[in-house]
Amino acid sequence: MKKMAQTLYFSLLVIALCSSSECSQRRYHYINIEKNWTEAQKYCRENYTDLATVNNINDMNELKNTVKNNQNFWIGLKNTDVYKWKWSLGDPVNYMKWKTKPSSVTNNCAVMRKAKWRQQDCNETSQFICYNENNKSHIIYTSTKTWREAQSFCRQYHTDLTSVRNQTDHQLIHNIINDPQISVWIGLFRDSWEWSDNTDSAFRYWRSSEPNYGPSPTGFCTEIIKNDEWKSQWNDAGCSKSQPFVCHDVIHKDSNSTMSEATPADNGTQENVNEADEKLILIEENLSWTEAVRYCRENHVDLVSVDSEKIQLWAAEVALEASTDSVWLGLRHSCSVGIWFWVNGEIVCYQNWAPGNETLVDDCEREVRSGAVQSGGRHLWISLPESKQLNFICSRYD
Repeated sequence: MKKMAQTLYFSLLVIALCSSSECSQRRYHYINIEKNWTEAQKYCRENYTDLATVNNINDMNELKNTVKNNQNFWIGLKNTDVYKWKWSLGDPVNYMKWKTKPSSVTNNCAVMRKAKWRQQDCNETSQFICYNENNKSHIIYTSTKTWREAQSFCRQYHTDLTSVRNQTDHQLIHNIINDPQISVWIGLFRDSWEWSDNTDSAFRYWRSSEPNYGPSPTGFCTEIIKNDEWKSQWNDAGCSKSQPFVCHDVIHKDSNSTMSEATPADNGTQENVNEADEKLILIEENLSWTEAVRYCRENHVDLVSVDSEKIQLWAAEVALEASTDSVWLGLRHSCSVGIWFWVNGEIVCYQNWAPGNETLVDDCEREVRSGAVQSGGRHLWISLPESKQLNFICSRYD
């Protein structure tokens, strides 16, 4: 049984990684009207979704392409009083291996030494490890740089400073360092910047000397300076400054419509109920996630992939009749690459997570997590151990 489950998991992962579809969850809109940051935020929330959030370098490149002139403009990142640890690459911080508990002092970067993590001033110099997404490799550099210099170097020649997401990553990086006497920068940093839409994105694109927190009675917000010298890198500026800005709206994959937060209660039509019964079927038998996949494939088409709002409405309708408080979906987490994917091969673009559950993956080496939908309430998605016994939803369509 265990071997069969591993084979199934590997097959699904290969499908997801080889899928040619891309997630385009945000569409950017350049607003050439001068407003301070708070006014810009209000405008974006009234007319789109929010001030622009940037999740990764792909978003950053799209944002640069959206703005055709060389004017400075606001995005949705603002300074707060709350410091949090984050990975430069944007991975969730679910695993830590500190030598001593981190203190509240301003040593806001992390090195690895003797298989333990230590806080260190970001302006000190150390060797560093880059991660290359193309060949999934980690490369150690023995030249010394500050943390920000190391980050810029890794982003220029590879992908980013390396993330250590679990015990497997930790052991791999420890083996690469292979010298107990040296300290090596990893991609972990701490800052007090948060996005306007409350997205937990750790991606930052500061110029090497920024943020420098110059005088500002109105707090600090993030502007992008789009000229030949700055090359669209980020700067902290007083939030009262008036300038253009970029909004974003959230869209479904392969759709031009804004993503709404509709639930069956918002729709409630008999047409939707009939369509749900025609396309999906609830199996009121308690099985593990892997057993549910096998059952659906043997008796119907597959465990349901909820990759659009329409299918979410169908799933919510049929889940109301479940005998368990949540119901398995065809949603699976890959520990090796840190993504959620559907059994139909799609990376997760449309999302309906309960708060915190997208990053709730526990110890990947101990038990893989899979996704379920709540049977009642708002029918949000939750992360559960794959061995949990639940009702499940099969799809009846290809």
